Amino acid sequence: MPVNIPPLSPEHLLPVDGVTLGTAEAGIKYTARKDLLVIRLAAHSQVAGVFTQNKFCAAPVTLAKRHLASSTAIQALVINTGNANAGTGQTGIDHAHATCSALAKLLDCDPQQVLPFSTGVIMEPLPVAKILANLPAAIADLAPTHWFAAAQAIMTTDTVPKAASRQIVIDGHSVTITGIAKGSGMIHPNMATMLGYIATDAAIAPSLLQDLVRQVADHSFNRITVDGDTSTNDALILIATGRAGHTPITESASPGFAILQQAITEIAITLAQMIVRDGEGATKFITIHVEQGKTAEECDKVAYAIAHSPLVKTACFASDPNLGRILAAIGYAGIDDLDVTTVQLYLGDVLVAEHGGRASAYREEDGQRVMQAAEITMRVVLNRGQARSTLWTCDLSYDYVKINADYRS
Repeated sequence: MPVNIPPLSPEHLLPVDGVTLGTAEAGIKYTARKDLLVIRLAAHSQVAGVFTQNKFCAAPVTLAKRHLASSTAIQALVINTGNANAGTGQTGIDHAHATCSALAKLLDCDPQQVLPFSTGVIMEPLPVAKILANLPAAIADLAPTHWFAAAQAIMTTDTVPKAASRQIVIDGHSVTITGIAKGSGMIHPNMATMLGYIATDAAIAPSLLQDLVRQVADHSFNRITVDGDTSTNDALILIATGRAGHTPITESASPGFAILQQAITEIAITLAQMIVRDGEGATKFITIHVEQGKTAEECDKVAYAIAHSPLVKTACFASDPNLGRILAAIGYAGIDDLDVTTVQLYLGDVLVAEHGGRASAYREEDGQRVMQAAEITMRVVLNRGQARSTLWTCDLSYDYVKINADYRS
């Protein structure tokens, strides 16, 4: 079960003026489940994105990046689950292009105005015929209120749909932001390691939108890790339809930009944390703060070393305050001139290590109390400077192994 994700229902998700969504059951991998999603955008909508840095990136990622770079107004997105169309060579590119062409014909637009996305098993041929046959059904289902169904349609090993909404005010006009995401395994920074789509009816210059999506990813989806595996298909797409009625945002120094940036980042953090809370087999949600480093980069090194340690993650699963595992991870994180006698380690509010060893006031029962909770905070104080970093991860359980061992069954 996911860790402390509140129940989500359709009425929690707000329509975004200029965005309609439709789903269909194409039977790509499973029967009787939504696995195909079409998102249609109003004319003059702006779209920006960031993508996986995996060199074996999927065919739809390659094509989506091309289409975005063409400066053609994007009018639709098409997403399938059940098959990643990755590691499929030129055939995969041809299949992604065929999907874009078919949807473009149905929507009376150019294939370059369609962005394709896929998620699922790698190195399997995309069953493109099933997708093409069910595009008309997805189009017939298009509606502005179908965000919840859209969140369901992009799930793979996710156990719950992931979505969030909020409204803000810019120049006296109400602005809506709604986003969905999928992800549960193969979660590790180097973009977002998942699929995420966030839409707003705000009006913002295209160049600012691209800057904004990068900033948002860096503060949210690039702050999570489940298993350290960077997927081949990751994408975070930000859509702005410009229909809210406020004066368009053209400068990053404007108050409207700051308001919009904060709200979209908050939505993205919510979605990113949902992914970790629903990590494959997860029973614990873990926040890692590293403080007072010389640079943000060295803080990241320490945070990732802790988050990626199988020994730390299994100790969290067992609720075992095996603190030596955390100290070992800090020690091999790659800070060559680290003085371990200055490092402090906290579990929750409990100081557990200082001066190079166990804190004199630490008691095993205090560490046990923190580790038994469903949400654990680890705080490392390096005492080397003013930089800091925060990362969100989860534990490593028996079920993670079972889920991934049986993934293709």
